Amino acid sequence: MLIGEVARRSGVSARMLRHYESLGLLRPSGRTGSGYREYSGEDIRRIFHIESLRSLGLSLREIGRALDDPGFTPSALVDDLIRQTRERIAAETELLTRLRRIDAAEPAGWEDVLQVVAVLQALGSKSAAARQRAALSSAGELPVEALVEAVLRETDPNVAGALRWALARSGDGGTALLAKGLASPVAAVRERAVRSLTEMPGDETTALLRDALADPDAVIRGHAALALGTRGVADAIPALIDMIVEGRNDTDAADALSMLASDTATADQIAGGLVDRLAHETTEPTEPTAPTAPTEAPARVRLTQALADIPGSTASCALVELSQDGDRAVALTATYLLQLRDAR
Repeated sequence: MLIGEVARRSGVSARMLRHYESLGLLRPSGRTGSGYREYSGEDIRRIFHIESLRSLGLSLREIGRALDDPGFTPSALVDDLIRQTRERIAAETELLTRLRRIDAAEPAGWEDVLQVVAVLQALGSKSAAARQRAALSSAGELPVEALVEAVLRETDPNVAGALRWALARSGDGGTALLAKGLASPVAAVRERAVRSLTEMPGDETTALLRDALADPDAVIRGHAALALGTRGVADAIPALIDMIVEGRNDTDAADALSMLASDTATADQIAGGLVDRLAHETTEPTEPTAPTAPTEAPARVRLTQALADIPGSTASCALVELSQDGDRAVALTATYLLQLRDAR
């Protein structure tokens, strides 16, 4: 079979067939009397083998080794091809993401395109200062998706704060994306998501913060509870009381409870919750074991202190009872708080 017929049947151009021959990949079995290349059935099969291996991404040199080296084993080469393909896909995916973000920014001209590219590159910089500058300059200029991705991976607290600021000013489009962050198996990512949500208004954000109250991580529950307390959501009360017991941002938690106690029913609910926890907390020694070391108030004292700004008769009655408590620190704290209430 002559080269023109081979090219027609195989789909490989005559020029490529000659290139294969120049590399030693393909050798026609014979020549006609006029000197034209003549290909046998075995040659045709080799052409199809070459094309099949090319479709897997092998170079022509690798194809030559695969076809001619009797000791060649494909496993290592296939593993390498898998690695290269994954790297290529990752690079192409990154490029596609960047192009989509540029498109979402709706640039009016090439100057706008270059500005978006510069900010995106700065957000990925190894320099925290560069990332912070990019975050502070990006409000309203970058797609929300880019800001959410940046805030969920940011570890520097100053940069994270700037990113949350930019995200809060970019509209409410980031809420759904942050919801995915809340579902992450990594606690640090969930914490970054919930902290971003605390700075964003809206009913959808409040609903996500309510969901975060059930998070297995106490820090994440605490961020959600404090934010919900300032929004007047009574669902946060148990988590806020837990924070007081555990001594985690207990002052902020007590302030949030006092903000929630704006009506009699909620104030009584909070006071009742604090009293219940007091009853279940064991009395702790009030004298420090190391007099020179700073000590934090025991849980029962912190719970008593939290009653200070809770209005209503339930809280007042609780303080009267606690002023007779067997724990001297609790009794003294309750007595002092009663004096303050009487002086108002």
